[in-house]
Amino acid sequence: MWRDLPRERLGYVLILILCGAGWGLGQPMSKIAVSEGYRHFGIIFWQFAIAVLLLGAMNLARGGRLPCQARHLLFYTIIALIGTLLPNSASYTAAIHLPSGILSIVLSLIPMLAFPIALAWGLDRFSARRLLGLCLGLSAIVLIAAPGTSLPDPAMVWWLPVALIAPLFYAVEGNFVARYGTEGLDALQVLLGASIVGMVLALPLAAMTGQFISPLPPWGAPDVAIIISSVSHALAYTAYVWLVTRAGSVFAAQVSYLVTGFGILWAKLILGESYSPWVWAALVLMMAGLALVQPRKPPEPVPAE
Repeated sequence: MWRDLPRERLGYVLILILCGAGWGLGQPMSKIAVSEGYRHFGIIFWQFAIAVLLLGAMNLARGGRLPCQARHLLFYTIIALIGTLLPNSASYTAAIHLPSGILSIVLSLIPMLAFPIALAWGLDRFSARRLLGLCLGLSAIVLIAAPGTSLPDPAMVWWLPVALIAPLFYAVEGNFVARYGTEGLDALQVLLGASIVGMVLALPLAAMTGQFISPLPPWGAPDVAIIISSVSHALAYTAYVWLVTRAGSVFAAQVSYLVTGFGILWAKLILGESYSPWVWAALVLMMAGLALVQPRKPPEPVPAE
């Protein structure tokens, strides 16, 4: 099969796989990051700080321009809040109580939750196929939450609503950008600007709540996990945006499947998690829901090199 693909297309497939693997690594790394007492505001501050260092170097290498007018600062603030600070606070809190693989499945709801929000904002038209996809995704969550099925401890079910906060905010973020645009900024500028503003917001929150994490040694597994998740997210996001511009949004959207699949794979390999048949059934329902809500339109032309 691989030999039949043009070399350029094969490169796009490999980048898509790397994006899925990088993003999928986030959930098990989150589980490790909170395993010894670190909490959300402290982790998020360093997540922002590492992203600023990495993305700042990339932006500097290409000229260093980062617009900072009032409208840009407002946009950075909104994206920092709904794209990282609020959803990640919920994710890291849920990661204390829920298995990493379950969190990966829950995050797959993002495109499904985006659909009703897009309808409410007039950004999309009703589609029975996509509504069915949303229903399948919600059925997967019900299957996970059902007593005596997926969760190793029935008390964990109360943390599922907390885990659902993250995909809800990510869905809002996507629709917000689709409706209001990016103020003329490209993806790297948006992520860098939001990371700078987010770092400024997260630092006092971490300090006031006693959650600040000292960068001084000794360093343990949670510190390494924070670095790995921050770097992998920044690189995967940048590669994904590049892939959208080269191979088209329809092709790049397939990363949703890979993020969930790799999230469960990494959880098994790194954390040794095991799942009941009900979890695998929920995963099948979620993948079917994703297939139904993915965009369906003619393939977009790939720009020439």
